[in-house]
Amino acid sequence: MSNLAVLPIVIPLISSIILAFFHKKLPLVRSVAKLVSIINLFVVGFIITYVYNNGPVVLESGGWDAPFGIILVADMLSMTLVLTTNIIAVAAVFYAQHSLSQKQEEFYFYTFFLLLIAGVSGAFITGDLFNLFVFFEVLLMASYALIVLGGEKVQLRESLKYILINLFSSMLFVTTIAFLYSVVGTINMAQIAQRVQEVDQQGVLTTIGILLFFVFGTKAALFPLYYWLPKPYIVPNPVVSALFGALLTKVGIYSILRVFTLIFGHNPSFTHNFFIWIAGLTLVFGVIGALSTNNIKLIIAYNIIPAVGFMLMGIGVFNEASISGTVYYLVHDMIIKAVLFLIVGAIAYLAGTSDLRKMKGLIHHYPLLGWLLFVSGIVLAGIPPFSGFIGKLLLLQGAFSEGEIIIAIVGLLCSLLILTSVMRIFIRGFWGERDDSLTVHKKTARKLTIPIAFLLCFSILLGVGAELFYPSGASIANYLLNPEIYIEAVLKE
Repeated sequence: MSNLAVLPIVIPLISSIILAFFHKKLPLVRSVAKLVSIINLFVVGFIITYVYNNGPVVLESGGWDAPFGIILVADMLSMTLVLTTNIIAVAAVFYAQHSLSQKQEEFYFYTFFLLLIAGVSGAFITGDLFNLFVFFEVLLMASYALIVLGGEKVQLRESLKYILINLFSSMLFVTTIAFLYSVVGTINMAQIAQRVQEVDQQGVLTTIGILLFFVFGTKAALFPLYYWLPKPYIVPNPVVSALFGALLTKVGIYSILRVFTLIFGHNPSFTHNFFIWIAGLTLVFGVIGALSTNNIKLIIAYNIIPAVGFMLMGIGVFNEASISGTVYYLVHDMIIKAVLFLIVGAIAYLAGTSDLRKMKGLIHHYPLLGWLLFVSGIVLAGIPPFSGFIGKLLLLQGAFSEGEIIIAIVGLLCSLLILTSVMRIFIRGFWGERDDSLTVHKKTARKLTIPIAFLLCFSILLGVGAELFYPSGASIANYLLNPEIYIEAVLKE
């Protein structure tokens, strides 16, 4: 059953290559992309069930035993995130044809969409640092193509900034891997975790850890490395923005979570206190950005930043409650960010503008879209009993138990401001007098709303069904805080 681990990567990867040859035959390409996304979701659902019942699945490719070959590790953390990724992918592929122009679809959208899903899934599943770098590059190559889809001047300008910052962080990443290899003699994450405890050069290892944090922090858009994020995430088509906002920064946070629990978790006195400070600044500056703009897409883009701040706060506190909260909040935020980007994309299309000052009374024309936005806002802010509340409750519980009162208070205040930023869109854009000058697209609105409602149902279920999902989150936290379980599963010692 070890071959199961490669399926979430291989299925979208092979499909993306095949679809490249038929990109002009849109009805066929759309149907195949939808079918592949649904099949992949069910395959991932089967794998996570198997992992839940039988433990991690480790694939040693080419018959090379760990740590010598390319290792894929499908454990509960990686498969939970891969499952969430594929739920988002299904919603995105059904939203895409109503959001993209025919020219954009024909320009290999579905090829790069599936390649992005393969890259993200590979980054979650890989068992060694170099292949984490490889899968980062795969998903980045797909994102480079998707961000310029449409070829508008603003897209080209923002894509240059996006590409340059990622090229720099990728160069630093591969250099740091080489540096780490020179110290421990391996790139297999399980063996690195085993050897760092035996190496006397703790100062060197701390430096390597900070360098890796800088790389992953750039990709996750943590303070002060978030400056590149908002504009590049709003210039592409809304479906692309949703994929970026839901997935790309989360790969960075996942990498921090994995590396600093597995490899650098044995001496948290310096790094994890540093994380708490960075988390607090990320929360504050992200919220300030969200409150400072009237562009509805920018409001949601800026709200990515405090979300990763919450997750980093959990990693910094570093106890079972906080790590469990980070995992829960990570899954919640992937889904709700996709929902919100799809909603504001639909609003901007239907209203003919992204400027909040030029909107009013949309609730009279599109009531369902308005109430979906309202519910999404309270889910994002963490109002009980929704999923954001469960994640934040665990994070705050972990922070208070460790005496981290200041970061907990900052988190609570930022939650209120996050709610304010999203509710501004609802109050100013949907509330008020009816705007009869607006051209109404009821049919298009209905088609755009269905994938949004599909995704939002999962987010609501994650909150109201917390008793069902919380034990898995606690189990993952316990697994992460005991890295010897991962090491034994991979190295079979």
